[in-house]
Amino acid sequence: MKEAPVLIEGYCDPAFASVREEFEKNFRVRGEVGAAVCVYKDGEKVVDLWGGYKDLARTQPWQPDTIVIMNSLAKSMSALCTHMLIDRGVIEFDAPVAEYWPEFAQAGKQGVRIRHVLSHTCGVIFCDHAKEGSIFDWDTHIRALERQEPAWEPGTNGAYNSQNIGFILGEIVRRVTGRTIGTFLREEVSEKLGADYNIGLRPDEIARVSDMHRNPKNPFFQIASDPSTPLWRARRGAPAGFYQNCREIREREVPSFGGHGNARAMAKIYAALAGDGAVDGVRILSPEAVERASRLVWDHDCIMTQRRLRMGYGFMHNEPETAPMGANMAAFGHTGTGGAFAWCDRERNLAFAYCTNFQREGPGIGPRGAALSVAAGGGPRPSWLQ
Repeated sequence: MKEAPVLIEGYCDPAFASVREEFEKNFRVRGEVGAAVCVYKDGEKVVDLWGGYKDLARTQPWQPDTIVIMNSLAKSMSALCTHMLIDRGVIEFDAPVAEYWPEFAQAGKQGVRIRHVLSHTCGVIFCDHAKEGSIFDWDTHIRALERQEPAWEPGTNGAYNSQNIGFILGEIVRRVTGRTIGTFLREEVSEKLGADYNIGLRPDEIARVSDMHRNPKNPFFQIASDPSTPLWRARRGAPAGFYQNCREIREREVPSFGGHGNARAMAKIYAALAGDGAVDGVRILSPEAVERASRLVWDHDCIMTQRRLRMGYGFMHNEPETAPMGANMAAFGHTGTGGAFAWCDRERNLAFAYCTNFQREGPGIGPRGAALSVAAGGGPRPSWLQ
């Protein structure tokens, strides 16, 4: 059988030629199926490449408007929505969550503040009272979170909030605006920036989604199904099995890991952060709000991810071995278990995003995303990257 040709389309500024070289190498050497990469520099799009196929049989080419699940990048978008409301004075950064959502104070959570949720230090990391599949029923899942006890005194420890953070922030957004977080994101960010990323898709958007193909070298779902792991306890409300392509995760709002989009969309949103809150003449945050959002809060080995994390207020920070974000250690962004990766560097006004339909390998973001990120932003290559 003749091997399918590697299809790569789009534009790449000569100054970023190494990004195209690594993108091609991903397909030739690293097993890429379908993917896209985009880079903004000084508010201008300098790389916009896509290629490969939507299907494993390599018969359906990835299109310019193909979108894919970007997993935990949704956490950073939920945080962005919250920072926008803080910026507008609708939410107070240091206020208790229960000020906006009184029922949340149950089970010892009265001391949880907005900043604790954003920084993954709230302790509400487990989901002991949730039923399998409750993430697809908003009200049911919110009731389970109201009953959840914190794992530690809020603000005293940090661990990646795998499932709950998007729902907690999403309920706060709903309580103060009357809009779901997916609607708020669509109306206040995606539509204003012209960014093709949303949490909760419309039928015409669903028609453009590529399935996420399972990678046997990705251990996430294996760990999540093991009752002896913290990740299993954290994700009690998720359905069993590999649910990345089910109808519900596309149609409904799962704001911790259910957003869909592409590299072009995510790079533009992060370009606004790189530009102190604005890009293409559209402002979504004040410079002061971006400064607050960009602060580093904790830096240590995480019990949930089983690797070192450097975490800020809703955003991961540059970690050269597992989530390299260029030469500047103050760069911040987010990773997704499927392989999506986005970040920005405010000092250089640089933003990067990558998405794929073939799950990442470990460690961290995996070789395909890491190679592109290093090519775009410089900095040391992870020791394991070939």
